[in-house]
Amino acid sequence: MSLLSDLINLNLTETTDKIIAEYIWIGGSGLDLRSKARTLPGPVSDPSELPKWNYDGSSTNQAPGEDSEVILYPQAIFKDPFRRGNNILVMCDAYTPAGEPIPTNNRFNAAKVFSHPDVVAEEPWYGIEQEYTLLQKDVKWPVGWPVGGFPGPQGPYYCGVGADKAFGRDIVDSHYKACLYAGISISGINGEVMPGQWEFQVGPVVGISAGDQLWVARYILERITEIAGVVLTFDPKPIQGDWNGAGAHTNYSTKSMRNDGGIDVIKKAIEKLGLRHKEHISAYGEGNERRLTGRHETADINKFSWGVANRGASIRVGRDTEKEGKGYFEDRRPASNMDPYVVTSMIADTTIIWKP
Repeated sequence: MSLLSDLINLNLTETTDKIIAEYIWIGGSGLDLRSKARTLPGPVSDPSELPKWNYDGSSTNQAPGEDSEVILYPQAIFKDPFRRGNNILVMCDAYTPAGEPIPTNNRFNAAKVFSHPDVVAEEPWYGIEQEYTLLQKDVKWPVGWPVGGFPGPQGPYYCGVGADKAFGRDIVDSHYKACLYAGISISGINGEVMPGQWEFQVGPVVGISAGDQLWVARYILERITEIAGVVLTFDPKPIQGDWNGAGAHTNYSTKSMRNDGGIDVIKKAIEKLGLRHKEHISAYGEGNERRLTGRHETADINKFSWGVANRGASIRVGRDTEKEGKGYFEDRRPASNMDPYVVTSMIADTTIIWKP
Protein backbone atom coordinates (compact mmCIF):
# COMPACT_ATOMS: atom_id res chain seq x y z
CA MET A 1 0.00 0.00 0.00
CA SER A 2 2.93 2.35 0.58
CA LEU A 3 3.85 2.06 -3.12
CA LEU A 4 0.24 2.88 -4.06
CA SER A 5 0.38 5.92 -1.79
CA ASP A 6 3.66 7.01 -3.41
CA LEU A 7 2.13 6.73 -6.88
CA ILE A 8 -0.98 8.70 -5.89
CA ASN A 9 1.26 11.47 -4.56
CA LEU A 10 3.62 11.61 -7.55
CA ASN A 11 4.66 15.19 -8.36
CA LEU A 12 4.11 15.50 -12.13
CA THR A 13 5.87 18.88 -12.39
CA GLU A 14 9.23 17.12 -12.03
CA THR A 15 8.79 15.24 -15.33
CA THR A 16 6.11 16.89 -17.49
CA ASP A 17 4.30 20.16 -18.20
CA LYS A 18 1.05 18.25 -18.70
CA ILE A 19 -1.70 18.63 -16.12
CA ILE A 20 -4.85 16.76 -15.15
CA ALA A 21 -8.18 18.62 -15.20
CA GLU A 22 -11.08 17.05 -13.32
CA TYR A 23 -14.31 18.23 -14.96
CA ILE A 24 -17.18 18.37 -12.43
CA TRP A 25 -20.90 18.66 -13.19
CA ILE A 26 -24.29 18.09 -11.57
CA GLY A 27 -26.26 15.00 -12.63
CA GLY A 28 -29.93 14.51 -13.36
CA SER A 29 -31.18 14.38 -9.75
CA GLY A 30 -29.90 17.91 -9.21
CA LEU A 31 -27.73 16.75 -6.29
CA ASP A 32 -25.58 13.93 -7.68
CA LEU A 33 -22.13 15.22 -8.53
CA ARG A 34 -20.27 13.60 -11.43
CA SER A 35 -16.70 14.06 -12.64
CA LYS A 36 -14.15 12.77 -15.11
CA ALA A 37 -10.56 13.73 -15.87
CA ARG A 38 -8.55 14.63 -18.95
CA THR A 39 -4.93 15.49 -19.70
CA LEU A 40 -4.09 19.01 -20.90
CA PRO A 41 -0.77 20.12 -22.45
CA GLY A 42 0.06 22.67 -19.74
CA PRO A 43 -1.14 24.81 -16.82
CA VAL A 44 -4.40 26.73 -17.21
CA SER A 45 -5.46 29.88 -15.35
CA ASP A 46 -8.83 30.77 -16.90
CA PRO A 47 -11.88 28.64 -17.83
CA SER A 48 -11.89 30.18 -21.32
CA GLU A 49 -8.61 28.35 -22.03
CA LEU A 50 -10.24 24.97 -21.41
CA PRO A 51 -11.88 22.82 -24.10
CA LYS A 52 -15.56 21.94 -23.95
CA TRP A 53 -16.12 18.21 -23.43
CA ASN A 54 -18.97 15.77 -23.92
CA TYR A 55 -20.42 13.05 -21.70
CA ASP A 56 -23.10 10.38 -21.90
CA GLY A 57 -26.22 12.13 -20.65
CA SER A 58 -28.29 8.93 -20.87
CA SER A 59 -26.25 7.56 -17.96
CA THR A 60 -27.01 10.58 -15.75
CA ASN A 61 -30.75 10.91 -16.60
CA GLN A 62 -30.05 14.05 -18.63
CA ALA A 63 -30.50 12.82 -22.22
CA PRO A 64 -32.23 9.98 -24.13
CA GLY A 65 -30.15 6.98 -25.26
CA GLU A 66 -30.67 7.71 -28.94
CA ASP A 67 -29.27 11.27 -28.57
CA SER A 68 -27.14 11.01 -25.47
CA GLU A 69 -24.37 13.56 -26.00
CA VAL A 70 -24.29 16.45 -23.52
CA ILE A 71 -21.60 19.15 -23.66
CA LEU A 72 -19.72 20.48 -20.63
CA TYR A 73 -18.82 24.18 -20.61
CA PRO A 74 -16.00 24.99 -18.13
CA GLN A 75 -17.06 27.85 -15.84
CA ALA A 76 -14.72 28.03 -12.82
CA ILE A 77 -11.27 26.66 -11.93
CA PHE A 78 -9.94 25.54 -8.54
CA LYS A 79 -6.62 24.00 -7.46
CA ASP A 80 -6.91 20.22 -7.05
CA PRO A 81 -6.16 19.27 -3.40
CA PHE A 82 -6.02 15.57 -4.30
CA ARG A 83 -3.54 15.61 -7.23
CA ARG A 84 -1.96 18.97 -6.29
CA GLY A 85 0.76 20.58 -8.39
CA ASN A 86 -0.73 22.45 -11.35
CA ASN A 87 -3.68 20.06 -11.58
CA ILE A 88 -7.15 21.58 -11.37
CA LEU A 89 -10.82 21.01 -10.56
CA VAL A 90 -13.18 22.52 -13.14
CA MET A 91 -16.80 23.38 -12.32
CA CYS A 92 -18.90 23.01 -15.47
CA ASP A 93 -22.49 23.38 -16.61
CA ALA A 94 -24.22 21.35 -19.31
CA TYR A 95 -25.64 22.10 -22.78
CA THR A 96 -27.05 20.30 -25.79
CA PRO A 97 -24.77 20.00 -28.87
CA ALA A 98 -26.80 22.89 -30.33
CA GLY A 99 -25.71 25.11 -27.43
CA GLU A 100 -28.99 25.15 -25.46
CA PRO A 101 -28.75 24.72 -21.67
CA ILE A 102 -30.20 21.34 -20.64
CA PRO A 103 -33.27 21.47 -18.32
CA THR A 104 -31.22 20.67 -15.18
CA ASN A 105 -28.69 23.47 -15.87
CA ASN A 106 -29.64 25.84 -13.06
CA ARG A 107 -26.37 27.75 -13.36
CA PHE A 108 -27.41 29.19 -16.73
CA ASN A 109 -30.54 30.85 -15.30
CA ALA A 110 -28.64 32.04 -12.22
CA ALA A 111 -26.00 33.67 -14.43
CA LYS A 112 -28.74 35.63 -16.21
CA VAL A 113 -29.95 37.04 -12.87
CA PHE A 114 -26.42 37.87 -11.71
CA SER A 115 -25.60 39.64 -14.99
CA HIS A 116 -28.68 41.89 -14.71
CA PRO A 117 -27.39 45.50 -14.41
CA ASP A 118 -29.43 46.19 -11.25
CA VAL A 119 -27.95 43.10 -9.57
CA VAL A 120 -24.40 43.87 -10.74
CA ALA A 121 -24.72 47.38 -9.27
CA GLU A 122 -25.78 45.97 -5.87
CA GLU A 123 -22.86 43.47 -5.57
CA PRO A 124 -24.82 40.75 -3.70
CA TRP A 125 -22.75 38.97 -1.06
CA TYR A 126 -23.60 35.48 0.16
CA GLY A 127 -22.46 33.39 3.10
CA ILE A 128 -23.88 29.85 2.99
CA GLU A 129 -23.92 27.60 6.07
CA GLN A 130 -23.86 24.06 4.66
CA GLU A 131 -24.97 21.42 7.17
CA TYR A 132 -24.48 17.72 6.44
CA THR A 133 -24.52 14.34 8.16
CA LEU A 134 -21.91 11.57 8.10
CA LEU A 135 -23.28 8.01 7.97
CA GLN A 136 -21.71 4.63 8.65
CA LYS A 137 -21.21 3.05 5.24
CA ASP A 138 -22.99 -0.30 5.56
CA VAL A 139 -25.85 0.56 7.90
CA LYS A 140 -26.58 4.18 6.79
CA TRP A 141 -26.75 5.28 10.45
CA PRO A 142 -24.90 8.38 11.73
CA VAL A 143 -21.24 7.95 12.66
CA GLY A 144 -20.74 7.66 16.41
CA TRP A 145 -24.23 6.24 16.95
CA PRO A 146 -24.60 2.69 18.26
CA VAL A 147 -25.84 0.46 15.42
CA GLY A 148 -29.61 0.11 15.77
CA GLY A 149 -29.59 2.41 18.79
CA PHE A 150 -29.42 6.04 19.80
CA PRO A 151 -26.89 8.26 21.58
CA GLY A 152 -27.79 10.48 24.50
CA PRO A 153 -30.13 13.41 23.78
CA GLN A 154 -28.97 16.58 22.05
CA GLY A 155 -27.16 19.14 24.11
CA PRO A 156 -23.46 18.27 24.45
CA TYR A 157 -22.73 17.76 20.75
CA TYR A 158 -23.03 21.28 19.28
CA CYS A 159 -19.42 22.51 18.93
CA GLY A 160 -18.58 19.65 21.28
CA VAL A 161 -15.14 18.24 22.06
CA GLY A 162 -14.31 14.67 23.04
CA ALA A 163 -14.60 11.12 21.77
CA ASP A 164 -18.17 10.80 23.08
CA LYS A 165 -19.34 14.07 21.54
CA ALA A 166 -17.49 14.77 18.24
CA PHE A 167 -17.65 12.09 15.54
CA GLY A 168 -15.78 12.48 12.23
CA ARG A 169 -13.54 15.45 13.03
CA ASP A 170 -10.69 14.03 10.90
CA ILE A 171 -12.96 14.20 7.82
CA VAL A 172 -14.15 17.70 8.71
CA ASP A 173 -10.64 19.09 9.24
CA SER A 174 -9.35 17.43 6.05
CA HIS A 175 -12.19 19.07 4.13
CA TYR A 176 -11.51 22.47 5.70
CA LYS A 177 -7.85 22.46 4.63
CA ALA A 178 -8.59 20.98 1.20
CA CYS A 179 -11.07 23.79 0.49
CA LEU A 180 -8.57 26.45 1.53
CA TYR A 181 -5.98 24.80 -0.73
CA ALA A 182 -8.44 24.78 -3.63
CA GLY A 183 -9.08 28.52 -3.29
CA ILE A 184 -12.60 28.25 -1.90
CA SER A 185 -13.68 31.02 0.48
CA ILE A 186 -14.49 28.59 3.28
CA SER A 187 -14.87 30.72 6.38
CA GLY A 188 -15.30 28.14 9.13
CA ILE A 189 -16.53 24.77 10.42
CA ASN A 190 -18.36 23.54 13.51
CA GLY A 191 -20.00 20.48 15.02
CA GLU A 192 -23.79 20.66 14.82
CA VAL A 193 -26.59 19.93 17.31
CA MET A 194 -27.22 16.33 16.20
CA PRO A 195 -24.23 14.02 16.77
CA GLY A 196 -22.59 13.01 13.48
CA GLN A 197 -23.77 16.27 11.90
CA TRP A 198 -21.39 19.06 10.92
CA GLU A 199 -21.39 22.41 9.14
CA PHE A 200 -19.02 24.39 6.94
CA GLN A 201 -19.52 27.96 5.78
CA VAL A 202 -18.63 29.44 2.39
CA GLY A 203 -18.49 33.20 2.05
CA PRO A 204 -18.75 36.06 1.80
CA VAL A 205 -18.72 35.44 -1.96
CA VAL A 206 -20.18 37.66 -4.69
CA GLY A 207 -22.91 36.51 -7.09
CA ILE A 208 -22.58 33.34 -9.17
CA SER A 209 -19.29 32.44 -7.46
CA ALA A 210 -21.23 31.47 -4.33
CA GLY A 211 -22.87 28.62 -6.23
CA ASP A 212 -19.63 27.55 -7.95
CA GLN A 213 -17.72 27.49 -4.68
CA LEU A 214 -20.37 25.65 -2.68
CA TRP A 215 -20.74 22.95 -5.35
CA VAL A 216 -16.97 22.38 -5.50
CA ALA A 217 -16.78 22.33 -1.69
CA ARG A 218 -19.48 19.62 -1.75
CA TYR A 219 -17.50 17.72 -4.38
CA ILE A 220 -14.33 17.83 -2.26
CA LEU A 221 -16.32 16.61 0.75
CA GLU A 222 -17.76 13.73 -1.29
CA ARG A 223 -14.25 12.74 -2.35
CA ILE A 224 -12.90 12.85 1.21
CA THR A 225 -15.77 10.76 2.61
CA GLU A 226 -15.18 8.31 -0.27
CA ILE A 227 -11.56 7.91 0.90
CA ALA A 228 -12.65 7.56 4.54
CA GLY A 229 -15.30 4.93 3.74
CA VAL A 230 -18.08 7.11 5.17
CA VAL A 231 -21.35 8.08 3.45
CA LEU A 232 -22.24 11.77 3.12
CA THR A 233 -25.89 12.85 3.15
CA PHE A 234 -27.46 16.27 2.61
CA ASP A 235 -30.91 14.98 3.61
CA PRO A 236 -32.69 17.80 5.49
CA LYS A 237 -34.01 15.43 8.15
CA PRO A 238 -31.84 12.28 8.18
CA ILE A 239 -33.18 11.01 11.52
CA GLN A 240 -36.85 11.40 12.39
CA GLY A 241 -37.95 12.36 15.89
CA ASP A 242 -36.41 14.74 18.40
CA TRP A 243 -33.26 15.43 16.37
CA ASN A 244 -32.25 18.58 14.50
CA GLY A 245 -32.54 18.63 10.73
CA ALA A 246 -29.92 19.94 8.32
CA GLY A 247 -30.20 23.27 6.54
CA ALA A 248 -28.21 25.63 4.35
CA HIS A 249 -28.86 28.99 5.97
CA THR A 250 -28.08 31.67 3.41
CA ASN A 251 -26.72 34.99 4.65
CA TYR A 252 -27.22 37.86 2.23
CA SER A 253 -26.49 41.53 1.75
CA THR A 254 -26.41 44.09 -1.04
CA LYS A 255 -24.35 47.26 -1.33
CA SER A 256 -27.39 49.29 -0.27
CA MET A 257 -27.85 47.10 2.81
CA ARG A 258 -24.19 47.47 3.77
CA ASN A 259 -24.29 51.26 3.49
CA ASP A 260 -25.64 53.70 6.11
CA GLY A 261 -29.42 53.38 6.40
CA GLY A 262 -29.24 49.82 5.08
CA ILE A 263 -31.67 48.52 7.71
CA ASP A 264 -34.56 50.11 5.79
CA VAL A 265 -33.43 48.36 2.60
CA ILE A 266 -33.22 45.10 4.56
CA LYS A 267 -36.78 45.49 5.87
CA LYS A 268 -38.11 46.16 2.36
CA ALA A 269 -36.25 43.11 1.04
CA ILE A 270 -37.70 40.92 3.80
CA GLU A 271 -41.18 42.20 3.00
CA LYS A 272 -40.72 41.17 -0.64
CA LEU A 273 -39.43 37.73 0.40
CA GLY A 274 -42.57 37.28 2.48
CA LEU A 275 -44.77 38.01 -0.54
CA ARG A 276 -43.05 35.20 -2.49
CA HIS A 277 -42.71 32.75 0.40
CA LYS A 278 -44.40 29.82 -1.36
CA GLU A 279 -42.31 30.22 -4.51
CA HIS A 280 -39.09 30.24 -2.48
CA ILE A 281 -40.10 27.26 -0.36
CA SER A 282 -40.89 25.22 -3.48
CA ALA A 283 -37.33 25.85 -4.74
CA TYR A 284 -35.46 25.53 -1.44
CA GLY A 285 -34.80 21.77 -1.40
CA GLU A 286 -36.49 18.36 -1.45
CA GLY A 287 -37.99 17.05 1.79
CA ASN A 288 -37.78 20.43 3.50
CA GLU A 289 -41.27 19.93 4.98
CA ARG A 290 -39.76 17.25 7.25
CA ARG A 291 -37.34 19.86 8.63
CA LEU A 292 -39.35 23.11 8.76
CA THR A 293 -41.77 22.08 11.51
CA GLY A 294 -41.51 25.06 13.84
CA ARG A 295 -39.33 22.98 16.17
CA HIS A 296 -35.57 22.40 16.40
CA GLU A 297 -34.63 26.00 15.55
CA THR A 298 -36.86 26.24 12.47
CA ALA A 299 -39.91 28.20 11.38
CA ASP A 300 -43.10 26.47 10.23
CA ILE A 301 -42.90 25.86 6.48
CA ASN A 302 -46.36 27.40 5.90
CA LYS A 303 -45.73 30.65 7.81
CA PHE A 304 -43.35 33.46 6.92
CA SER A 305 -41.78 35.32 9.84
CA TRP A 306 -38.76 37.40 10.67
CA GLY A 307 -37.12 38.68 13.81
CA VAL A 308 -33.94 39.99 15.38
CA ALA A 309 -31.73 37.16 16.70
CA ASN A 310 -34.68 34.75 16.35
CA ARG A 311 -33.54 31.29 15.20
CA GLY A 312 -37.14 30.15 15.04
CA ALA A 313 -38.00 32.67 12.30
CA SER A 314 -37.87 32.32 8.50
CA ILE A 315 -35.52 35.31 8.32
CA ARG A 316 -33.14 36.28 11.10
CA VAL A 317 -31.63 39.76 11.41
CA GLY A 318 -28.52 39.86 13.59
CA ARG A 319 -28.25 42.08 16.65
CA ASP A 320 -25.18 43.80 15.15
CA THR A 321 -27.16 44.68 12.03
CA GLU A 322 -29.98 46.15 14.12
CA LYS A 323 -27.53 48.07 16.29
CA GLU A 324 -25.48 49.50 13.38
CA GLY A 325 -28.50 50.14 11.17
CA LYS A 326 -26.92 48.25 8.26
CA GLY A 327 -25.48 44.85 7.38
CA TYR A 328 -27.02 41.55 6.29
CA PHE A 329 -29.79 39.08 7.07
CA GLU A 330 -30.05 35.29 7.13
CA ASP A 331 -32.61 33.26 5.18
CA ARG A 332 -33.01 30.18 7.40
CA ARG A 333 -35.43 28.35 5.09
CA PRO A 334 -33.14 26.60 2.54
CA ALA A 335 -32.64 22.87 3.13
CA SER A 336 -29.18 21.29 3.21
CA ASN A 337 -29.84 19.73 -0.22
CA MET A 338 -30.79 23.00 -1.93
CA ASP A 339 -29.13 24.07 -5.18
CA PRO A 340 -27.08 27.19 -4.35
CA TYR A 341 -27.46 28.47 -7.93
CA VAL A 342 -31.25 28.45 -7.46
CA VAL A 343 -31.35 29.88 -3.94
CA THR A 344 -28.81 32.69 -4.39
CA SER A 345 -30.24 33.88 -7.71
CA MET A 346 -33.82 33.67 -6.45
CA ILE A 347 -33.00 35.83 -3.42
CA ALA A 348 -31.33 38.41 -5.70
CA ASP A 349 -34.23 38.32 -8.15
CA THR A 350 -36.87 38.81 -5.45
CA THR A 351 -35.06 41.52 -3.50
CA ILE A 352 -33.48 43.51 -6.36
CA ILE A 353 -35.21 42.88 -9.71
CA TRP A 354 -38.81 41.93 -8.79
CA LYS A 355 -41.33 44.75 -8.50
CA PRO A 356 -44.43 43.61 -6.57
